[in-house]
Amino acid sequence: MSSCRETFSRVAAAVVVALAGHSAMAQTAFAGIGRVATPQEVAAWDIDVRPDFKGLPKGSGSVAKGQEVWEGKCASCHGVFGESNEVFSPLVGGTTKDDVKTGRVARLNDSSFPGRTTLMKVATVSTLWDYINRAMPWNAPKSLSHEEVYAVTAYLLNMGGVIADGFTLSDANIADVQKLLPNRNGMTTNHGLWPGKGMGNGSKPDVHALACMKDCIAEPKVASFMPDFARNNHGDLSQQQRGVGPQRGADTTRPPAATPAAAAAAVAAVAAGPAPAAATARPAGDNASAAALALAQRYTCTACHGTDKKIVGPGFREIAAKYASRSDAETYLAAKIKSGGQGIWGPIPMPAQTLPEADAKTIAQWLAAGAKK
Repeated sequence: MSSCRETFSRVAAAVVVALAGHSAMAQTAFAGIGRVATPQEVAAWDIDVRPDFKGLPKGSGSVAKGQEVWEGKCASCHGVFGESNEVFSPLVGGTTKDDVKTGRVARLNDSSFPGRTTLMKVATVSTLWDYINRAMPWNAPKSLSHEEVYAVTAYLLNMGGVIADGFTLSDANIADVQKLLPNRNGMTTNHGLWPGKGMGNGSKPDVHALACMKDCIAEPKVASFMPDFARNNHGDLSQQQRGVGPQRGADTTRPPAATPAAAAAAVAAVAAGPAPAAATARPAGDNASAAALALAQRYTCTACHGTDKKIVGPGFREIAAKYASRSDAETYLAAKIKSGGQGIWGPIPMPAQTLPEADAKTIAQWLAAGAKK
């Protein structure tokens, strides 16, 4: 992979030189069309980081700072602990302390292990840094500062047990961290995907494999039972989000269904949401709207929620319309902002938020009043 990137870099450099050398000819043949790219414009595109860390900008970021950025801009898609959800694959998991020592992830050869996480597969820290820098967060790529990219990379490695809690990742020590990456020795070109001299063993890719369609293992079905006296001791479990992931199951605020028909009715009732109430939420003034919007931006709510449209989660006005008829909308929404949740608007979870109660109440009042600008 390193040699591929070097080859590409040489070709790209040759193209730039050729374009610069023939600029006068191009402008003579097509007067007024096109110009040579300025050094600043070239620098804006030339941001890739190689496995030997050429191209890596100077900077640093701590694990603690990375956790702060992660919870505000990354956790909504990738989970509080990198466990992700039904849409995105897990980033963390499947690696051990022995893998850090050997540089080879043992579970990549374990067919019984349920999945392949990013930290199990990636072989270079530069890949993590470069991708986060160019493409994340997905709704605002290239918006992270260099400190934030270093910090998020550090936090990701910390969750994988590669570096300690108090570690600060920087351009000065990233090469040392590379020596701890669990799968640093797992990358090879000695296979059919890289044929040719110097790029593997020259073997042909396997395009004649036969799929096995017999003796398939049946998917297990797991069920549990909750006694009536404990059913709603901790609120509606189906709408709660915990540190270990979402709680999926029945609406525990309703009694258990006694018959299949009743069960179907209960499922339909959960999907329809809470019963409407007679009272409506009071409107908020212009000052209240401005204050709520400022708080939404301060706590990075706007990274996932647009005012009029969905981004990762629903738009603020969608939320306002859904709960407009609830008499307890302010209290309910303030609690949901603090606790997070999943399943009401789809499979992507909203992590629990750590903002003060007063700020959560201000945002909830604005939502309950219609999320006016």
